[in-house]
Amino acid sequence: MRPLCICIDARLTDGAGGVQQVVIGLAHGLSQLTDGDEEYLFLAREDEDAWLRPYLGGPCRMLYLPPRPAPRWRRLARAARTRVTSAAPVTRDLWRKCPASLFRPGAPQPSDGAIEQAGVDVMHFTSQGAFLTDVPSIYHLHDLQHLHLPQFFSPRESRDREVAYRTFCRQARLMAVASSWTKSDVVHQYGLPDEKVQVVPLAPPLAAYPIPTEGDLLSIRTKLALREAFVLYPAQTWAHKNHLGLLEALALLHARHGIDVPLVCSGVQNSFFPTIERRVHRLELRDQVRFVGFVSPVELQCLYCLCRAVVVPTKFEAASFPLWEAFLAGAPVACSNVTSLPEQAGDAALLFDPDRPEEIADAIARLWTDPALRAALAERGRERVAPFTWQRTARLFRAHYRRIAGRTLTEEDRTLLEEPPAV
Repeated sequence: MRPLCICIDARLTDGAGGVQQVVIGLAHGLSQLTDGDEEYLFLAREDEDAWLRPYLGGPCRMLYLPPRPAPRWRRLARAARTRVTSAAPVTRDLWRKCPASLFRPGAPQPSDGAIEQAGVDVMHFTSQGAFLTDVPSIYHLHDLQHLHLPQFFSPRESRDREVAYRTFCRQARLMAVASSWTKSDVVHQYGLPDEKVQVVPLAPPLAAYPIPTEGDLLSIRTKLALREAFVLYPAQTWAHKNHLGLLEALALLHARHGIDVPLVCSGVQNSFFPTIERRVHRLELRDQVRFVGFVSPVELQCLYCLCRAVVVPTKFEAASFPLWEAFLAGAPVACSNVTSLPEQAGDAALLFDPDRPEEIADAIARLWTDPALRAALAERGRERVAPFTWQRTARLFRAHYRRIAGRTLTEEDRTLLEEPPAV
């Protein structure tokens, strides 16, 4: 029997930083699986794979998509832009701010044949933007946030998500989610069979990255002009990440208790960032808050190591990478009490209501002023995250790959598939 050929979707999509971390973790874990006859192909475009190649080894390699011309809708949009901006230069700034999704058709697109020609047996879609194929597939439905927080989505965005998600749910042999909370939500919202949706816990992305040296720590402290002590929030500036609530909490700490807690926020600054900037100015927090933008994996590890605490005030999360990363780095955490976070945190973090800035402020004050509490939470965090490794995640996915492809399962495979989810 020929080796089992698995394809993992590594195509870049807008705003998919978390998906890239999943793919890197999977590459790191699958590269260590040398006790099977599987081969793992990571699907990407040849000019968009530099971020992934350092993590591939063993049975893992790239599968490149064929070059193809831009879709007709994109060519027409570019032509229209050229005509309009040439005739009326004043419209250039308006066009630049126009969301690309305005021109993007919402219908799911078919496979271009790359995976079929490569003889792929199982397709693993790691992002919610899959494509149509007859190859048996695993589909990551990361969350249904648009159903819970519709105010953060346009009607078009919500409609496109519903069409795509339901289509790929029907197509998939298996739905993979990161927590029991997300499984319950997906089964309830979409009426899926319980056995079709399986929890596959993910490990901290930092576990796949090199450990920073003392020189790295000194370099990042100098480069970013970091304070001796600060609180860290690593998250892209989406509205649901609730930077606004965090800023209100810092202002409350100053007004009510005279405590000024420096805050460092890392992550891509997207279209919602100007709203956050205006709130920083209105609350007079310019000297207290730093937004440092996207940082490298080593720089992110340094921030976790150097901070006094991590705060995660998000309003919605299928599972939180910053929570796992903070635990792994030994940083004490305060986080929201919504969706999957209480289950994920256990007793290793302080919990608060993200819609109540006074609760966020109280949690930050406790972490900021209580060294014994910080030490206790850091120790619990290390214990909480210890069982979650990328090799274990990779082995569990391999068991699912083998089952979907009709291959013989090992005793380890059966044990992994029968174990209750850890989160």
